[in-house]
Amino acid sequence: MRALISVSDKTGVVEFARELEALGYEIVSTGGTFKLLKNEGVKAVEISEVTKFPEMFDGRVKTLNPFIHGGILHRRDLPLHVATAKEHGIVGIDLVCVNLYPFKETIAKTDDFDEIIENIDIGGPAMVRSAAKNFNDVIIVTDVTDFDAVIAALKNNKNSVEFRRDLMVKAYEHTAAYDSMIANYMNKRFNDGFGAKQFIVGEKAFDTRYGENPHQRGALYEFDYFFTNNFKTLKGEASFNNMNDINGAVKIAASFGESPAVSIIKHANPCGFAIGEDVFDSYEKALKCDPISAFGGVVAINGTLDVKLATKINEIFVEVIIAANVDEDALAVFAKKKRIKIFTQESKFLVLNKDEHDFKHVDGGFVYQNSDKVEDDEVSNSTCKTKREASVSEMSDLEIAVKVSALTKSNCIVYVKDSAMVAIGMGMTSRVDAAKSALRKAEDMGIDLEGCSMASEAFFPFRDSIDAAAEAGVKSIIEPGGSIRDDEVIDAANEHGIALYFTGTRHFLH
Repeated sequence: MRALISVSDKTGVVEFARELEALGYEIVSTGGTFKLLKNEGVKAVEISEVTKFPEMFDGRVKTLNPFIHGGILHRRDLPLHVATAKEHGIVGIDLVCVNLYPFKETIAKTDDFDEIIENIDIGGPAMVRSAAKNFNDVIIVTDVTDFDAVIAALKNNKNSVEFRRDLMVKAYEHTAAYDSMIANYMNKRFNDGFGAKQFIVGEKAFDTRYGENPHQRGALYEFDYFFTNNFKTLKGEASFNNMNDINGAVKIAASFGESPAVSIIKHANPCGFAIGEDVFDSYEKALKCDPISAFGGVVAINGTLDVKLATKINEIFVEVIIAANVDEDALAVFAKKKRIKIFTQESKFLVLNKDEHDFKHVDGGFVYQNSDKVEDDEVSNSTCKTKREASVSEMSDLEIAVKVSALTKSNCIVYVKDSAMVAIGMGMTSRVDAAKSALRKAEDMGIDLEGCSMASEAFFPFRDSIDAAAEAGVKSIIEPGGSIRDDEVIDAANEHGIALYFTGTRHFLH
């Protein structure tokens, strides 16, 4: 039996090789892997002894050889294949352990294109694909976390076709992800990220109980191990819909740095948000916006869920809590609540992956774009279009309103007062309907909007929303501008003594 080992990630490879050696495998290896194994006492054979050729062209050619690929690819169940291998002195390779040159790490540390090109693996993917193709006869190992399972299978007579088939699938995922990363990088470098093909590759973090509905399957796939590193389940099981709502809640709460922000989401839409003296104060203020919708919702806490806050939240039913961190004693508060789900990022404040791109499925494909964000200076650099200017506290409220509106489904109008969202209208086909819907809800909740600030994620096409805002007591408004009727909107704001600001940036979310 012969095993070929050639890895860039050498974690655990020495122990793996020793186990294989003890099971009777002859170890063939290359370059740095060969040197490491020899130094650690493994009786490895250098690849050039098998190929009868030295490594060439600075290591560009070392395994692309019939003695290697013939040893991997010939079928042991076909007499002609076996005879041909014997005729040419090709020895079978029964296990291939390969992981690829660190392309991702290279592009993260350098922009030197020559160095980047040299870190594109050629022989590695070829060996992986060959071994995967011949999985009926060959074990292909591409993940260091599979070492123990492979050794156990060999020791316990469980090296089945099904076992090798699972490793085969993983191997093709490995090479597909690797090639996709290279193609995406080249398109980013030379085609502004929008080439003829776009590859979206995620690693499965976990299965959800089901999809949006019980008859659908669902799973969460992650980029850069974001959820593996920043998402821990403390109670319950995250569903497909939970993850969508958690995404919306965390994006809003995490948009304010280290401020003790709390956002409340229901069906992917915000129904409460505030920044108070602490997260307890923030939650109390956020809940006032729409406590009816908050029932069964998702609460995101940009700070610590402690006993005091847990006790307050426990006064109503919320389905999900996601907090930057959670005190152990706080969990006990929810011990008798079977339906509540609690998750944490185990960090001081909530964190975002800050994905550079965004995409949405449409029937037959997907649309792909650069991710949207509200720039840190977007509000401070906005232009006042009216005689009246906003106060310092109003500008702070306008910033909150802009960020919430940018992360809420269009058409959207957000009203903020004293650092708390007091009304919101979203997902409307008419902007004036969004404004009026929010005002009606605030009236139903008995919320006084006098002196509040308002944001729209896109321009107002008519002055009617300004008139309605003035009647409700709004004192400052921020919007992108850009309508053919901007002058009418500005005139309306001046008539009502409202400070009106244009940012010049639209934030549609569909």
